[in-house]
Amino acid sequence: MPIRRFGAYKSLVSHSQPPKLSYGYSKMNVSKSGYRVFSANSTTASAELAKKITERLGVELGKSTVYQESNRETRVDVKESVRGQDIFIIQTVPRDVNTAIMELLVMAYALKTSCAKNIIGVIPYFPYSKQCKMRKRGSIVCKLLASMLAKAGLTHIITMDLHQKEIQGFFSFPVDNLRASPFLIQYIQEEIPDYRNAVIVAKSPSAAKRAQSYAERLRLGLAVIHGEAQCSESDMADGRHSPPSSRTTTGHTGLELPLMMAKEKPPITVVGDVGGRIAIIVVVVTNTVPHEVQKLQCPKIKTVDVSMILAEAIRRIHNGESMAYLFRNIAVDD
Repeated sequence: MPIRRFGAYKSLVSHSQPPKLSYGYSKMNVSKSGYRVFSANSTTASAELAKKITERLGVELGKSTVYQESNRETRVDVKESVRGQDIFIIQTVPRDVNTAIMELLVMAYALKTSCAKNIIGVIPYFPYSKQCKMRKRGSIVCKLLASMLAKAGLTHIITMDLHQKEIQGFFSFPVDNLRASPFLIQYIQEEIPDYRNAVIVAKSPSAAKRAQSYAERLRLGLAVIHGEAQCSESDMADGRHSPPSSRTTTGHTGLELPLMMAKEKPPITVVGDVGGRIAIIVVVVTNTVPHEVQKLQCPKIKTVDVSMILAEAIRRIHNGESMAYLFRNIAVDD
């Protein structure tokens, strides 16, 4: 009798348990692709870029809402399960930079607390990238932002053309700094008639390296505009102007430092031969930042779509493939 009871109990367990486990698994909302793509804001430019990227990837845009409360607080609601998946957040930076940053931080933290496996920020233009050096008694805001993104839960960033490549060292996780130069060079070759009779013009000496890279790839000449009003970082970045002009010293009262003469900008001049040639300064911009208003004000502005390289970067990161193909023939100065 005890054996028969045991056999009945064993039969009951074997027939009742598997359907229960199977039912629970079928209710899980797991993506077949293993990753999701979300947009961190609802602006027209961000929505268009996100749509182009997802169309190239063959996936649907993740369901979420991002909006501002009446007191201007940012609220993010993720409408689907992201557990155990790679999540890519597309965030373009409009004129209201600080709101865009909060949208990205809040969404990243919401995905982190929802048990996402990896959270990758797709930020074509990285905000505060120009504040990457110490100026007098200021701060390196770009380093602060990198720490905030890591704390919010980001594990990887895809961006384009950082202001300084050394910014990648501010992060505690990988950063892929893609280049837009192949798309811009292709536009010049295909859209500018007789481009071989052109010359690449750098608007200031600080832009000469990148302009030289374009000129060498297009086999064109180079000209540089010298004397134009520009933000000189070389004499402010190291804090040499930080001490006050007069102060009370406690020692070495007789010490006198050599007086450095103040800089004086020369009249605007062009270094290089531009006579009878097409001068190319800014031909075209990418859709990494919203610029609809600027295009209405200046019809000469043309937009080049870079969603192709962003989508390919997303695919390669998710599949664990090498990113070297996206950086082929890219020089240090590009």
